[in-house]
Amino acid sequence: MSNDNLKKRHRDERRFKAYGLISLIAAASMLAIIIGSMVYKSIPAFNNYTLNLEIDMSNQSFSDNIEDINYRGLIRNSLFSLFPEIQDRSEKRKLSKLISSSSSYNLRDFIIKNPSYINKKFYFNVLFTDDSDLFYKGYIDANLPESERRLSDNDISWLIKLDSLGRVKNKISSNLFLNGDSREPEVAGFFGATIGSLITIFVTLLLSFPIGVFTAIYLENFAIKNRLTDFIEVNINNLAAVPSIIFGLLGLAVFINFFGMPRSIPLVGGLVLSLMTLPTIIISTRSALQSVPPSIREAALAIGASEMQVVFQHLLPAALPGIFTGTIIGLARAFGESAPLLLIGMVAFIVDIPGSISDPATALPVQIYIWADSPERAFVAKTSAATLILIGLLILINLVAVILRKRYEVKW
Repeated sequence: MSNDNLKKRHRDERRFKAYGLISLIAAASMLAIIIGSMVYKSIPAFNNYTLNLEIDMSNQSFSDNIEDINYRGLIRNSLFSLFPEIQDRSEKRKLSKLISSSSSYNLRDFIIKNPSYINKKFYFNVLFTDDSDLFYKGYIDANLPESERRLSDNDISWLIKLDSLGRVKNKISSNLFLNGDSREPEVAGFFGATIGSLITIFVTLLLSFPIGVFTAIYLENFAIKNRLTDFIEVNINNLAAVPSIIFGLLGLAVFINFFGMPRSIPLVGGLVLSLMTLPTIIISTRSALQSVPPSIREAALAIGASEMQVVFQHLLPAALPGIFTGTIIGLARAFGESAPLLLIGMVAFIVDIPGSISDPATALPVQIYIWADSPERAFVAKTSAATLILIGLLILINLVAVILRKRYEVKW
């Protein structure tokens, strides 16, 4: 009978291990499918098709005001010269719509940086619109009826001719990595949102880390145990489970409506995310301090150390790995949050790159939300690309937590 029970227990153990292995394989497979889908959808975002045009500035002189030059007209004239058969003004307008409206600004910026090209002829790459770009990437089927696609038959014939002339180039999209947001998908990038997120998280770290650590030290080592401290501890634990959108409502009511702080700035975003991160840091710091063996405290007190010296010279250094881990986990959660930032106005359309905590900015999760809600098809690829960047940054943050834990870990 005992032998049968032993065999049954062994079968149960093997079954349990098999269930665990199946669960791990299923989880890894789902993760691989999600990441693979994002990578596949993001591929079009990493390159742009451009049109190489010969810009004729031979009629311009150095005495001309660079800002007043008709760059749009220069680009159009160069484009029209490739289609001498088109004379109708309405057809020319349709032809010019194949080129991104940002091209004139790009040409202006190029001339401002390189004024030596004035009074010369030179070749310059201009961006196509998102629909033209998608056609070259194979995402618009020319065989579909004209009513079922965003490019007309004439548009497609013009694009094919430009390609046959050898003027179409495929290049890595620098706009995706170096630009801020834009209404035009071919120009939009996530650099501004990434900088906004980093500034916001920096403010969050500066506020939440010292406040959270010192609060935990006080509650764990110096506070008198009574009903008030019990009430505070219970509410700190409850705040860790509060939905993030509640902190956004609190930030909207207190920081913006009561104190009159501007909307959509990293300072307010950092304040809101600090409130959300504080309970996690306090709880993890207290747990780290409690995990330090009591013999460390007893030995320090035995050699005459004061309570303050015990905490800051013995307990706190030993608890650093757990404190760093909890802090970075809290910051990683805050880095991926969008709901509280939406309520304080960081959903605003921000084109410029923020340079300080008081500059208008958006955050990367909010940028992903905006692009995902956009009707243009080209934003689908950019949404997936930005999501991959966000996942990569979160992995990097958690990797830093592992490194810090290994660096300061003390084995008893």
